[in-house]
Amino acid sequence: MDLFDYVRQNTMKNESPLASRIRPETLDEVVGQQHIIGKDKLLYRAIQADKISSIIFYGPPGTGKTTLAKVIANTTSADFKQINATVAGKKDMEDVVAQAKNNLGMYGKKTILFVDEIHRFNKGQQDYLLPFVEDGTIILIGATTENPYFEVNGALISRSIIFELKPLDKEDIKTLIKRAVYDEKKGMGSLHADIDDEALTFLADVANGDARSALNAIELGILTTKPSEDGKIHINLKIAEQCIQKRVLKYDKDGDNHYDTISAFIKSMRGSDPDAAVYYLARMLYAGEDIKFIARRIMICASEDVGNADPQALVVATNACLAIERLGMPEARIVLSQAATYVACAPKSNAAYMAVDKALDIVKNEKTYGVPVHLQDAHYKSAGKLGHGIGYKYAHDYKNHYVKQQYLPDELEGTVFYEPTDNGYEKKIKEHLDKIKAEAES
Repeated sequence: MDLFDYVRQNTMKNESPLASRIRPETLDEVVGQQHIIGKDKLLYRAIQADKISSIIFYGPPGTGKTTLAKVIANTTSADFKQINATVAGKKDMEDVVAQAKNNLGMYGKKTILFVDEIHRFNKGQQDYLLPFVEDGTIILIGATTENPYFEVNGALISRSIIFELKPLDKEDIKTLIKRAVYDEKKGMGSLHADIDDEALTFLADVANGDARSALNAIELGILTTKPSEDGKIHINLKIAEQCIQKRVLKYDKDGDNHYDTISAFIKSMRGSDPDAAVYYLARMLYAGEDIKFIARRIMICASEDVGNADPQALVVATNACLAIERLGMPEARIVLSQAATYVACAPKSNAAYMAVDKALDIVKNEKTYGVPVHLQDAHYKSAGKLGHGIGYKYAHDYKNHYVKQQYLPDELEGTVFYEPTDNGYEKKIKEHLDKIKAEAES
């Protein structure tokens, strides 16, 4: 390192964004991701023991992928090299590989190569790294926001351990914000700032699991706010709104407004008003509502209020729930809108919902009635001696694959639980049942 590199590194250390300056240097400083770096987890043990193999960190922005790579850099005895796939070319990789060979041959020292945004490498660039990862010349650490199973060479995937990082929860973000405000060594504590609970909660909410977003906002707030008469910089809700360019929506996730909004959302879908459904969806998304919670409510509505009038509604809602987990925000908003508008526009029936509740009411409040003998299992030992299964008519042997016989217990014979409506596909179900019953053999 020459004098200019030394000065440049010191300048960057002091002038770099807060999110970079406050980055943890040890595992104990890392906030969140305990599912992979808890003290009993494989990655924690591997880092502590300096026994890292090739790994790929996969997760949304601001969840700590680069942070974990830096922690490894600070704890490993291996030579640590970093490149960014958005700007690095083959020559950069050739230089790293050449130095790695020298390190291994001359000093017996391993080399860790951290490739940020590894999904940006094309197939040829990824293929170039493969033999050197395979023979141990380099240990690869890749970081990507994209699903590595789609974006990273399958051969590299097979030689790496995939660790998926999750969006940080609200309490984790709060911890990082307070560290940024009050830590005098790495944070901005020397500027004597203070943040109130409303602003702290708001920033933790709207960050949506992205630590970098929250830290950038609080840095901007502190640097652009004048000290008050007491000499302190006070970050309140109004300043927090300005810093992240997002106004506070009156939406308390634990209060009445939360329940009122989700209630209006469900009732709008039930009432076949897609415009209102999308409006309430937007309010919840803007306020940072959990997208999985929204998706679950759409699934419930698809079954409870649409039911068999359009069986496809539950398929759409269920697949939407799977899709949002893979996509995350902001793309998840599109999937949720598609599902909500489909359910809102679908023909409605609560017949299946009413049927099971009527049946449950009887099961709960009346004694348990016996299963008709001809429906009982005839396969287990001694069943034949007891007459179990005798007289059962196999439906597929009859016209329309239907035959009249008693299925309910004697005490409930003739009870109707499911009453199909004339709406949507359920009308066809009703017509089908009427037809096969009318044409049935006794």
